[in-house]
Amino acid sequence: MSKRLQAKYKIDRRLGVNLWGRAKSPFNVRNYAPGQHGKNRSKPSDYCIQLHAKQKLKGYYGNIGEKQFRKIYQEAVRRRGDTSENLIGLLERRLDAVVYRMKFAITFFAARQLINHGHVAVNGKRVNIPSYKVKDDDEISVIGKMKTNENTLVAVSTAERDVPDYCDVDSKNLKGKFVRVPQLADVPYPVTMEPNLVIEFYSR
Repeated sequence: MSKRLQAKYKIDRRLGVNLWGRAKSPFNVRNYAPGQHGKNRSKPSDYCIQLHAKQKLKGYYGNIGEKQFRKIYQEAVRRRGDTSENLIGLLERRLDAVVYRMKFAITFFAARQLINHGHVAVNGKRVNIPSYKVKDDDEISVIGKMKTNENTLVAVSTAERDVPDYCDVDSKNLKGKFVRVPQLADVPYPVTMEPNLVIEFYSR
């Protein structure tokens, strides 16, 4: 599990966006950076813009550590096709991302915890690694006592977001199928993500 030294909603104010589109985000009330100089930011440089794009993507997926995120980028580069699309595809194939997309957890952080504690199975086999790569047509299910847990039931019924069409979910039985790897345009980000700038950042 990646280490979070700050509360997750501080990420919103630091990056200047409501990263997960949640109603309770403090950015909805104070839409400026924290600190006494938060309202007086100067015009960002190209490097700063690229760094900001990387921090948004890392933060969105549960604040992935730099070492792990760089490995994902390097794999995206090695694959054929558009590197930006490859990067998004690899991030969306992570088990914690799939659990979040299927609405089995209210946040990415909750999805990661659910997996770490052994409450998620892939094709009937328990998996406790959040970064596990899900394949097309893999079946993801919530198992054990979490099937009746209040937090899980609240997550499934939340109206804050919808299940994307690359996931087929049976909400009643808390299981679903990962249909395909999505393109950038398919992913329901609440804010604009710019993976091309992330590629530029690492290519410097």
